Amino acid sequence: MQVNISLKQVVDNSYDITIDALPALSYDTKVAIITNPKVSGLHLGYLLQKITAKELYIITVPDGEGYKNQASIDLILESLFNHRFNRKSLLIAFGGGVIGDMTGYASSIYQRGIDFVQIPTTLLSQVDASVGGKTGINNSYGKNLIGAFHQPRAVYIDPHFLETLPKREFAAGVAEVVKMAVTFNAAFFNYLESADLNDKASLQEAIKQAVQTKADVVAKDEKEHGLRAALNYGHTFAHVIENETKYTTYLHGEAVAIGMVMANLLAVKLGLMQESEAERVKTLLEKYGLPTHYTVENPQSFYDAFFLDKKSSDATITFILPVGIGDVKITDSVDKEIVLEVLESFKK
Repeated sequence: MQVNISLKQVVDNSYDITIDALPALSYDTKVAIITNPKVSGLHLGYLLQKITAKELYIITVPDGEGYKNQASIDLILESLFNHRFNRKSLLIAFGGGVIGDMTGYASSIYQRGIDFVQIPTTLLSQVDASVGGKTGINNSYGKNLIGAFHQPRAVYIDPHFLETLPKREFAAGVAEVVKMAVTFNAAFFNYLESADLNDKASLQEAIKQAVQTKADVVAKDEKEHGLRAALNYGHTFAHVIENETKYTTYLHGEAVAIGMVMANLLAVKLGLMQESEAERVKTLLEKYGLPTHYTVENPQSFYDAFFLDKKSSDATITFILPVGIGDVKITDSVDKEIVLEVLESFKK
């Protein structure tokens, strides 16, 4: 005997991304703002002037990638239970990518899923982490290995928050902007080469183009079955770097910058990219003070760590490699010896 459960349906997960001064936000439900001490100290007053809710709570979690873990999720969930949040309640992610990822994940599992809104406060989270619904936490095996796809109800990108962003954090966000240009938009990359993103007008244009690029990709592949994986260009190497350094040495965007340089060298060796193109990418990253070298102490150990990446399987490693500037290739058929040769070149 066979019983069929027919679940074929179309779910509309569409939402708007507003790139402008934060509008007045009013919610007729319980709302919790999830943030950290740094963002709270700088910007919570600004946000509270803009928001009204039936009941409003502030949940503060420790700052930093090292706290993007189950303990922080438990802290958030316990607070929601204590305040009797229900399925109509709302979470607001108010911070960088770490806050956004954790808030999104907590909202995806609280009572099997409630709504959340993204209000990103760093350049990296504005152009990348807040858009697309990828949520999650880290564990001892690697980065973002626990999580869910859970789209926000809305994203509000207010350039005001970037005025207090440290130079290093700003540069980390630039790395993600460059990533999207190299993989999908050669004209955008040309713009970035000539623009100065320290200029407000140029920066807002770059944010707009980066967000539009990611939105187009997510619309075609929401749950990363194919095309969207290309947005992980540089990340296969970067996640190993972050794990090896226990998330204490590099900001995420800094590790991605190094990862792009590594991926570019592999692409050059495979004939997918010209050396001159790889040099252009490296030059643009260094223009904003981003690191482009990492000392690989043990190439074999580094290689083995690739298998903890979500995109890899038991026997193959998936690499996202640029094809020139403006195109990308996803492949799991790169010869191990060529990869080790690239890693060997980073020993010095």
